[in-house]
Amino acid sequence: MVEEDGLCFPYTKTKIPLFIFFKNARMVFKMDELGVEISQIALPAALALTADPIASLVDTAFIGQIGPIELAAVGVSIALFNQVSRIAIFPLVSLTTSFVAEEDAVAELSSEQQELGCLESNCTNEAKELLPQSDSGESVKAKTSSFSVESSKPQRRNIPSASSALVIGAILGLLQAIFLISLAKPLLNYMGVKPDSTMLPPAQRYLTLRSLGAPAVLLSLAMQGIFRGFKDTKTPLYATVAGDVTNIILDPIFIFVFRLGVSGAAIAHVISQYLISIILFWRLIQLVNLLPPSMKDLKFGRFLKNGFLLLMRVIAVTFCVTLAASMAARLGPTPMAAFQVCLQVWLATSLLADGLAVAGQAILASAFAKNDFERATSTASRVLQLGFVLGLVLCFMLGFGLKFAARLFTKDVDVLNLITIGIPFVALTQPINALAFVFDGINFGASDFAYSAFSMVMVAVVSILCLFFLSSHYGFIGIWVALTIYMSLRAFAGFWRIGTGTGPWSFLRSEILFYNI
Repeated sequence: MVEEDGLCFPYTKTKIPLFIFFKNARMVFKMDELGVEISQIALPAALALTADPIASLVDTAFIGQIGPIELAAVGVSIALFNQVSRIAIFPLVSLTTSFVAEEDAVAELSSEQQELGCLESNCTNEAKELLPQSDSGESVKAKTSSFSVESSKPQRRNIPSASSALVIGAILGLLQAIFLISLAKPLLNYMGVKPDSTMLPPAQRYLTLRSLGAPAVLLSLAMQGIFRGFKDTKTPLYATVAGDVTNIILDPIFIFVFRLGVSGAAIAHVISQYLISIILFWRLIQLVNLLPPSMKDLKFGRFLKNGFLLLMRVIAVTFCVTLAASMAARLGPTPMAAFQVCLQVWLATSLLADGLAVAGQAILASAFAKNDFERATSTASRVLQLGFVLGLVLCFMLGFGLKFAARLFTKDVDVLNLITIGIPFVALTQPINALAFVFDGINFGASDFAYSAFSMVMVAVVSILCLFFLSSHYGFIGIWVALTIYMSLRAFAGFWRIGTGTGPWSFLRSEILFYNI
């Protein structure tokens, strides 16, 4: 490698794509430029992503004080609502983040090229006179850059994907609310809550009321995708915390003071979701022109094409988790209550890794838009290494702490005994879960939507077969063994794509690479 005047020259070296997982592993915690950018995106994103599951855990804790039947009923309703929501939310947020990041990167690159061309030869004398001059001999380029930033601050960005995401989010939110409210009873029956079950009345009330917040949920998540595309995860964090704190405050008031029970918990959650969407929209209109010049600029076709692929993927994911909850519900109220506690903790802690996935997706989408393959390689390896370390930390924390924390959710001895059985599965799968979530962000950042969809369908087929067999023969334990197999296959699919250097990662097999020292 030779470097002169800050320029990097290529060198020839045979590459094995699998080595990307160990690239600069000793620098995993180094706060260099990449490390700082990842942390600035990942930490707020992780906190925002875990806020809603934590709010659901608070709901679970309050309702657990009412009784095990209500706890199991709300568990089924939350599982159903979340899985139906993911069918719409996941494609919308993932596509929005990638598309907004790409459009923003291309606009930034185009602006830089225009400024460079202006400085070199294309400026008119009148334009040059507008540039700040310096008697001390400062660089004209540096002054121009400063001038450009200052003059563009008040201007709102033209990002067509942002407008498209809001329109699609509003439509999907209304459709989801109508679907869940009108079909609440048959959907709960499908989940294993039979018409003569004592869980049906509270489950139906909770699901119907919470579904009224579906439009707010879809809109707020679409807006979070926009902010993630801008690599701004702090604004969604502030909005989410404000909404969830409101939820936590209103929970005991509606549940115990007004004696609304599970209905009070649902109402509190709906209010919090509308508050989040209002805060995000108020901030978004200050940054983005939400009215594009024409309908053609909205590019709905691009969303629909890739959205269909991710819809396939989400349906596969949703069916696996929903089937697991349905199998637990068929075992009775006690196993379902224990499964609900374990599942909520499992998902809430695993979503910490989703913060790294968001950072990886935003940075990779920008890097691929600029054909900066070295940055793409460094980003992928760094977030994977950080994800594995995070998984190990969570494994030890849950392994030792969940047994004591379980008493916060229920005092029923039978439920607590089953939770103890589920703890090893919840804890030991954390490193696997973390890698699986990070691989999702990497695939989306590389716009590898087709592989992500078809590989997940194959994983789901195997996992569903395991769920049917293991749950019928081994009950509660069998369900968790099947979920462990499911997450392991998801992580393996990610390793296979990058490790073989196929798809958008084919450049990893190239012999001529450019590296910065």
